[in-house]
This record gives sequence, C-alpha cells and structure tokens, in this order.
Amino acid sequence: MPGSSRGFAQDAVAVLDQLGVERAHAYGVSMGGRVAQWLGIDHPQRLGALVLGATTPGNAHGEARDPAITQAMQRGDWASLRHTLVSPEWSRANPDFEQRMAAMDASPGPAFARRLYYQASEGHDSWQSLPSITAPTLVIHGSQDEINPRANGRLLSDRIPGAQLQLIDGARHSYFEEYRTVASQLVLDFLRRHPLQA
Repeated sequence: MPGSSRGFAQDAVAVLDQLGVERAHAYGVSMGGRVAQWLGIDHPQRLGALVLGATTPGNAHGEARDPAITQAMQRGDWASLRHTLVSPEWSRANPDFEQRMAAMDASPGPAFARRLYYQASEGHDSWQSLPSITAPTLVIHGSQDEINPRANGRLLSDRIPGAQLQLIDGARHSYFEEYRTVASQLVLDFLRRHPLQA
C-alpha cells in the first residue's frame, strides 16, 4: 500500500491527526482525486463532503485516454501536453500560467519520484469500493478533458451513491485554472450545503 493512491490517503489522515483535525472536507483533482476516493472509502468518519475533480476510478474500469498522451506522460513530456490542460487561447492570454508551467518543467523533481508517482496514479483501482462512500460527493469534470476523459466523471458519479456530476462545458484537464470562477462557485456552493458541523 505504500507508494499507492490508497497509501497517500493514509498519509493525508496522518497529517489531519498531527494537526488535531477530526473532520474535514476533501477536494482532490486528478491524482488527488484518486487519493480522495480512498479517503471516502477507508476513512468516512474523517470526511464532511468529498469533491472529485478531473479524475478516474482507475484504468481497469475507467475510460482510457489516447495512448499518445499516455506515452508523453511516461516520458515526462508535459510541454507537449500543455494543450490538454487549458486552451491555447486562454494560455496566451494568461502568461503567468505559462510561467508557472515553465518553472515546473525546469524543476520537475527527481526521476525516481516522478516514476513512483506515475506508477501509483496508473495503478489506482477503487471500482469495487466506490459504492461504500457515504460522504456527500460532487464530481467535476471538463467536457474536453483528454488526460482523464469525461466519461470517467459519469462512471464515478454513477458508482458513488447520491453523487452529483457537474460537467464544465469546454474545460480541459485544468478546469480549475481556465474556468476558475465557475468551478470555485460550484465547489463553494456544494460545501455550503454540507457544513462540517451539521
């Protein structure tokens, strides 16, 4: 379990323990969404509400991405995948985003860590356990997501009891960047409907 999305969820709970936080909302995007699924599955008493963004139940049951994208991810060639994160038009109009991406490309971290992270992400499979999630759940997905195709949002929302699906029309994988206003309002409205102290 160490070095897995499930193990990362245990790490998150250890952080909550260290901080003395008994319950919290969880919002995970992409790999973070994989981790957040395990929080909902293994630690329901620690969660208020759950938000899963641009993520997947795992390769075994999820909608697969284009193999060319997977190959670029394996190479760590994120520069060639920039178009899958946000639209080129938005990127050109927001040079600060490009600067942040360039900084990440320049300092990607140790190769072994990137490899283990990728393996944990691709090894994720929560399918059988998703129906056990009891936290109120919001699933957000961009309609044009190529990293985790949009069908994964429907798969998750159909599999988790009572989950709500919100597709953001035109959004790509980094919907929270290009469609920040829309996405933030969706999340805040959802969390207000499910306060921690209820």
